[in-house]
Amino acid sequence: MTNPNSSSKMDLWFMVRLAVLIAILLVLEITGLGLIKTPGLEFTIMQVPVLIGAIVMGPTAGAILGGTFGLISFWECFGKSAFGAVLLGISPIGTFVTCVPTRILMGLLCGLIFKALYKIDGSKIVSFGVASLSGALLNTIFFMASLVLFFYNTEFIQGFVTTLGSANPFTFVIAFVGVQGALEAVICFVVGAAVSKALYKVVNK
Repeated sequence: MTNPNSSSKMDLWFMVRLAVLIAILLVLEITGLGLIKTPGLEFTIMQVPVLIGAIVMGPTAGAILGGTFGLISFWECFGKSAFGAVLLGISPIGTFVTCVPTRILMGLLCGLIFKALYKIDGSKIVSFGVASLSGALLNTIFFMASLVLFFYNTEFIQGFVTTLGSANPFTFVIAFVGVQGALEAVICFVVGAAVSKALYKVVNK
């Protein structure tokens, strides 16, 4: 028979950990640390807390954290992000879908991928790296797919297509993501795998 007090403690502990990760996302947004700018490059690390939560706490937490990340991104479209503001002016619904559901799906799938791999991962190491990398890749794939779906034929995005010399949506995505996407993937792989593995051991003792 399940101890109701034990179940309540587990639920409370889940909520506390979730709240901490949401707070980290908010701090990264407020301080600007979630967006790293270098000469000629600009990339985000906002997906790192999402994938860590998805791996350590499961797909549900990943979806909630992904939704938080998405809502923060959508909020930035109201002025903080010049790129997002233009998209919002073109299509508010398209912008919302590009920002929010894509990140929810990213967090959810990252958690599911880890759960599936961890069961068959004899080393108990590879699953952390693959799941962390999947978070970055899924974030990029879903975001760019939505961007192409809702905005590719707009004058705004066609300006980028012309500048990048892209012949079709596929080459546009490759050129648009470029080094930025590669850097985000490396950061997620290294930081996400290391931190999530360490936390997983502590949380699941």
